[in-house]
Amino acid sequence: MTLVSTYRRYLSRGATALLAVVVVSLVAGSLLGQPILLSYVETGSMQPTMEPGDGFIAVPSAVAGDVSEGDVVVFRAEEVQGGGLTTHRVVGETDQGYVTRGDNNPFTDQDGGEPPVKDAQIVAKALQVNGQVVVIPHLGTVVMGFQGALETVQIRLATLFGTRSLLGTQGLATLLFALSAVAYAVDWYLTGGGSRRRRERSTGRNDGTSARLVLAGFALLVVLAATAAMVVPAGTQEYGVVSAEFDSENPTVIRQGTSSNLTYAVPNGGLVPVHVYLEPASEGVDVSPGHLRVDGQTSANATLTLHAAADTGYYRRFVAEHRYLGVLPAGTIDWLYRIHPWAPIVAIDALLGGLVYASGAAVLGQGRIRDRRRDGASRSVLGRLRGWL
Repeated sequence: MTLVSTYRRYLSRGATALLAVVVVSLVAGSLLGQPILLSYVETGSMQPTMEPGDGFIAVPSAVAGDVSEGDVVVFRAEEVQGGGLTTHRVVGETDQGYVTRGDNNPFTDQDGGEPPVKDAQIVAKALQVNGQVVVIPHLGTVVMGFQGALETVQIRLATLFGTRSLLGTQGLATLLFALSAVAYAVDWYLTGGGSRRRRERSTGRNDGTSARLVLAGFALLVVLAATAAMVVPAGTQEYGVVSAEFDSENPTVIRQGTSSNLTYAVPNGGLVPVHVYLEPASEGVDVSPGHLRVDGQTSANATLTLHAAADTGYYRRFVAEHRYLGVLPAGTIDWLYRIHPWAPIVAIDALLGGLVYASGAAVLGQGRIRDRRRDGASRSVLGRLRGWL
């Protein structure tokens, strides 16, 4: 093998790995409803820093460190563009939170009615080098086109089967899991029904699809679906508290300097038990118990205590919810959670992905799956898909 061919091979592998990272990040971000490594802007509010459809590298708030003036942050807005994820620059800080503004906007978000942004609302920071945002041109344009096509497919399938469970992020996770299972079974059958002799050839020939690559793809789909099941129902819950001069039957209208209790419901619509951790994400709130185990198709309740400030006015309180599939012992999940809230997700994903890969390897082996049999028969499902791509 010449130096040029070796260089090309490694360059091709590097480009493939980079493409895989981009696709996984965008799909995971779509499933989870928050940026994972990559994100993009849809409007012109950040011009000239970022044009509509431009992408950027999103550093999760858990590892990005403290927010300071000049940072471009992704936060869950309440009023901007009707609410939802917004990417704007921090231009100031007050006792109530951060002041934000789009680079192309003449006034701050807070001048337009958006409350000061709390740390609990910030999900990521845009990567900046020497004070400049690292921009990926037109990334968002491609993503929005892909999302539109995906939503069309979901709507048609939901209409065909007469169910709304195939819509939204939960439906996308269900479709990904079902697709991985069906493709796995069909391709295993069409490539020889489990007979190693019909799938493997001499190691001197490199003319098939790597079984490891196929299994890694299936494992990735399972991991994405599991991550979505843990992250999508969780997140940060906001409560608006009015510190008043009088008592009220409304649990969020509280006499100044006192507190009120209300029920925090934790449903589990899945079949697998989940471990849920609740913790205050701002001042003026307590929750008990902080750890709940919720069996499949049931719900559990915690008690939320909201404290009113000494001064009258409107105040925002936040509670953070972290959810984990109960596939690990409770003690292990609790130990990992105390290390970092992301640690149990990583461990659970590794377990599920590893089990899928190991069980598939026991059936398919570690060789190569032929795209075409010796007798000239048609390619398998994965082989056809790879050829089409």
